[in-house]
Amino acid sequence: MSLRVGAVSAVRILFVLNDPPYGTERSYNGLRLAYALAKREDAEVRVFMLADSVGCAVAGQKVPEGHYNLGRMIEALGRRGTEIGLCGTCMDARGLTEDRILPSAHRSTLEALADWTLWAERVLVF
Repeated sequence: MSLRVGAVSAVRILFVLNDPPYGTERSYNGLRLAYALAKREDAEVRVFMLADSVGCAVAGQKVPEGHYNLGRMIEALGRRGTEIGLCGTCMDARGLTEDRILPSAHRSTLEALADWTLWAERVLVF
């Protein structure tokens, strides 16, 4: 996120998601808050998905009419410049290949999560 002249630097916030995309609302609520913060000029947001939450980034999700769609939420975050990393080991354990994930998300590593954790001023875990 670029800084305006005279502006205070953006707060760096990392979201770590763990829960599956559907069946609980933890990942949904984490993405909702991430998006609300990503819309603000004074926040820089990153999202890292571990365990079953990697399923949130599967392309082509079809949900019942009126139900939230985490794929659309992730795409909206991506359009706002939010980096979205997926644990590669977690993807492998679930048979999730890179060709099945949304373009705004990318396969990542635990080392990258460690780097992002040191980058962040605040870490929120859902």
